[in-house]
Order: sequence, then C-alpha cells, then structure tokens
Amino acid sequence: MYTVTKNYIEKMRKFIRVDGYLCFAEGGSFEDVSHSYEDYGVVLEKDMPNLLPGEKRINFRELTAISTGLAEGAKKAGGKVSPRFMETYRNILETYLGKCPETTTYKGVVYSPKDFVTKGLGLNMSDYVSVTSFTHYPFYTQFAIEVPDNWRWDLSYNVTIDDLIAIMDNAIEKGYTIAWGSDVSETGFTRDGIGVVPDMEDLAKSFVGSDQARWVGGNNPQARPQIVAPVKELAITQEMRQEGYDNKTTTDDHGMQIFGIAKDQNGTKYYMVKNSWGPTGKYKGIWYVSEAFVRYKTMNILVNKNSIPKDIRKKMGI
Repeated sequence: MYTVTKNYIEKMRKFIRVDGYLCFAEGGSFEDVSHSYEDYGVVLEKDMPNLLPGEKRINFRELTAISTGLAEGAKKAGGKVSPRFMETYRNILETYLGKCPETTTYKGVVYSPKDFVTKGLGLNMSDYVSVTSFTHYPFYTQFAIEVPDNWRWDLSYNVTIDDLIAIMDNAIEKGYTIAWGSDVSETGFTRDGIGVVPDMEDLAKSFVGSDQARWVGGNNPQARPQIVAPVKELAITQEMRQEGYDNKTTTDDHGMQIFGIAKDQNGTKYYMVKNSWGPTGKYKGIWYVSEAFVRYKTMNILVNKNSIPKDIRKKMGI
C-alpha cells in the first residue's frame, strides 16, 4: 500500500497537469513499481497496516470511486488547483491505505524506505527494463506502448518476437523471473490454469461426434468444445501480433510473474505463470501458458537487463 499510495499521488498530479486526459483508474504498469522503489523506496507490510476489523483487503472499489470523483471535480473546476487539493487527496489515501512510515525494520536493522531498497534488499532499479515486440515502431528502438495503464508513458525496448522469446528463455535458464503483461480475456486463457491459442477449426472438427460433444450438448448449434490442453495451436507470426494490437483484440489486461518452463506429454513448451487470483484453478494459482500464447498475446515484459543474452543486449544498446 506504500507503493500504491506513491503512485496514486503521482497519477493525480499528472491527471491535473494534462487537464484530465489520462487514465485514472485502478491498475498501472510494471514501471510504476520500478519508479516508486527508486524514487520513494519501499517498506514491509507490517509497518503499514490499515485493515479494519474483519477486513481481509482494502476496499479499492470505494477508494477508486472517491479518487475518480475528486479528479473529475478538479477537471471540471478548471483553472488553478489550490494546495488544499493534493493535501485533501493525501488525507484520503492515508485514511484508506494507511500512513506512509518514514522507516522500516528488517532483520533488526532500521532503514529509510529508499535505503531499504538498495541496502536492505540489494536492488538497483535501473537494472530492470521493459521489452516488447511490435512493428509500428522500428525494432531496437524504444517507444511508449499506447495502452491506458501506461499513464507514465514509460518507454519499452522494441525487439522481434523471436528475440523476445529468447530473452524470456534465457532469463528463466539463468534463474531470473519475468514480470509478464498479457491479454487474459482470450478464450484460450482458461480459468482452469491453461493458456493456449487453439486452432478453432481443428478443434471444431474433433469436437463433432465426440464423447465431449455428447455430454456438453454437441447437437446444439450453439455448443462449443471445451479447451483442454494439449490442443493443436495456431502458428503465430509477427504480423498476427501486430494485427491483434491494432484491431484491439489484444488488450492490456493483467500482469503476472513467469518463473519456469515446463513441457507437456507431446513436448510442447509452456511457461509457468504465478497469477494473483488466489489458489484457484486446477493448479492452485499457477497457469501453464504455451509459447504460442506468449508470442501472440504478450504486451510487454519487465526483466533484469543482466538476464538478456549479450548479442540481443548489443542490438538494444544496453
């Protein structure tokens, strides 16, 4: 909630500066964490508790409604914003999220929030870079991905999809994890722990007359086969990625963490993904997402630059 507080304040400031032409909603980008850690540090959860009796989590629906109303009110008022405005918003955030502490204690050592990042955790936030793969900007340059949650307009390195996969595989092999931003509203991203890009024509052919069809109403024209991996998948190209982004069938939905690679009984590669939806699904909060899905629906990744293969780093200029 310390990190959330710092980002909400920055988001509100920017919203005012651009006269409200900014996404002011829940969520954000991976770089929100990077910037906040670098600019403000971080504290342990125990040093910023603010749950009411019986609460298990912060009521963000209520906080978002209040924050959005305040932001829209300032937009409609126009003109100069008084110092009371940001003071009021800080008080609202403190009421809901808690007061940001000036120190945090870890293993008996008292740190300032910024020192805790560098000295307590040993993190250098400049080591972390965002990488993407689209064709509307030149490869091996940087650009701001045009999605609402990138409200900071942070830059991502643009590489080919093959290089993006090579970066991810090398990171896992070297023991790093990956922050993965992806579209999860696809039919192939099931709620039972699987993410695939099924060849729907092939799936439909195998569905007709099958035992599954009999049980789920295959004689009904509206019936659809259930997606159960392994399935035949589409071969994903750079052009397909771009088309999905341009026609808005690939959307910036969700951030997760990739921590490993697995293969199914047919040798198909899957990335092991830690989701944030709790211990749900067949694999208790873990998703197995095929390389085809990752190639198709990845918006961007955040990785430690030391996990990037040297030849690709050279092309990226880092």
